[in-house]
Amino acid sequence: MYQGVNASDGIGIGTAIVAVEPDLSYTPTTPESPEEEKQRYKAALDRFIEKTQGQADRMRETVGEAEAEIMAGHIILATDPFMLDEINNRIDGGMCAEQALNEVCDMFYAMFDSSEEQLIRERCADIQDIRTGELAELLGKEVVDLSHLPINSIVVVHDLTPSMTATIDKENVAAVVTETGGRTSHSAIIARALEIPAVLSVEGCCTNIHNGDMCIVNGSTGEVHVQPSPEELEAAKAAAHKAIAEKRALEIFRGKETVTADGERVLLVANIGNPDDATAAVEHDAEGIGLFRSEFLFMDAKELPSEEEQFTAYQKVALRMKGQPVIIRTLDVGGDKEIPYMNMQPEENPFMGYRAVRYCLNNPEQYKVQLRALLRASAFGDIKIMLPLVTCIDEVRQAKALIDVCKRELDAEGVAYNKDIEVGTMVETPAASLIADDLAAECDFFSIGTNDLIGYTMCADRGNDRVRYLYTVYQPAVLRSLKRIIEEGRKAGIMVGMCGEAAADPLLIPVLLSFGMNEFSVSAPAILRTRKVISQWSKEAADAITEEALKLKTAAEVQALLSAAAK
Repeated sequence: MYQGVNASDGIGIGTAIVAVEPDLSYTPTTPESPEEEKQRYKAALDRFIEKTQGQADRMRETVGEAEAEIMAGHIILATDPFMLDEINNRIDGGMCAEQALNEVCDMFYAMFDSSEEQLIRERCADIQDIRTGELAELLGKEVVDLSHLPINSIVVVHDLTPSMTATIDKENVAAVVTETGGRTSHSAIIARALEIPAVLSVEGCCTNIHNGDMCIVNGSTGEVHVQPSPEELEAAKAAAHKAIAEKRALEIFRGKETVTADGERVLLVANIGNPDDATAAVEHDAEGIGLFRSEFLFMDAKELPSEEEQFTAYQKVALRMKGQPVIIRTLDVGGDKEIPYMNMQPEENPFMGYRAVRYCLNNPEQYKVQLRALLRASAFGDIKIMLPLVTCIDEVRQAKALIDVCKRELDAEGVAYNKDIEVGTMVETPAASLIADDLAAECDFFSIGTNDLIGYTMCADRGNDRVRYLYTVYQPAVLRSLKRIIEEGRKAGIMVGMCGEAAADPLLIPVLLSFGMNEFSVSAPAILRTRKVISQWSKEAADAITEEALKLKTAAEVQALLSAAAK
């Protein structure tokens, strides 16, 4: 049995298909004509872009818009002026296109790999994907094709790159196993979007697992069993059938209100990354949008999106949700979200640097473009504005003052908008937690971002395996922070929601209900399961288990208690 990172839930049983990368070796030569060599490289790049765009279009249809944009990001990176200049300069200096490409990719790889942030380091996979694709075009080779697979295939590969996933035969893939990647890597994101069980970072899997091996892949526990015994196989089949039956049983919650066992109504909404994701939210029976990550509009563009472009995107979501609430987070740039055309200066610790609301408030004219677009779109639905990474009252007041400026401009222009539009805060820092009472007096709602709140509270990078034991919502320090945020918000009479991954954690749901949280924002596929768990808990039962949990001193004790009490 091999242990890896549990990246996408579910149990896959099938036969291993070990995907072997093409031989992209070459002998460096000195081209007779650098100009002709640069043209040869450009032709290969054009073919790569054409194929990549085709893969993005296919992924947009089969997986989703956000996942397709990962492929679109390959094109942006491959056509980055700095990268192209470096390659052409090396060709002018006497290198062949293959060697020039390799050296520049090595430079970018080293730059990303030296970052202290796991999410930035994971961009190394993008560089490798681009290198492989362009080298294949230069050498006339074919890259790994997963478009035609036998039924119940267990795909075993060094890394499930976006370009592989764009052609993957989803219906015949039972599970994916890789040698690299973490829960925040593109491999994990796409596997979850495809709802394919996946276990990543299984050391030596491409060597130790062979074509034709029978495998059991448990994407929930991170276990991979190779050539299992008859008893293990029967147990896995029973568990897989049970999981399928449980998923089907969730359909009875479709179309129903989200209520606790004693009839308390809460709001169950979805997290999205782009306008087209709103369709999936509706299809999964979301009651609104709890987090629209607007930065994807910026990350997928080559220049700042205009007011009209942003307005169209926000309006599309508002109309799709037909009056249901739509919380849109203003630009959360910086940290792991690099946008080349913004020319942000490198920082030693970007997660604690010039990012999110800090960047926006220091670029007010640029920020106003987004705020005006949001206000205009509010005339078409229940749009709410959320400010990211708030750490002090001044930031909220400055943002609200800028919104007022935009309102006066729109009034003068005779443009319609919701004059009572709500402005809230994404509570994701210890500072915001400590001043939650003051923030609640300034805000119309809170939405807790647990992904960052846990990391900042525990000083632990969620992508760092060495400190993974610290990065958990069950830490007493995190629970106390959540309790304070929710109680202060409810005391002030404002809605308090959660848009981090913890909102869908079935073990944590009773604790959140006990604290008084009244909005849960989860990924679209988790809607019905979360509705079921909420329906199983009364306030009295939730209070009882939460009281016991808050007495405990360690995360392990808390998790054990909540696991034992799970419905």
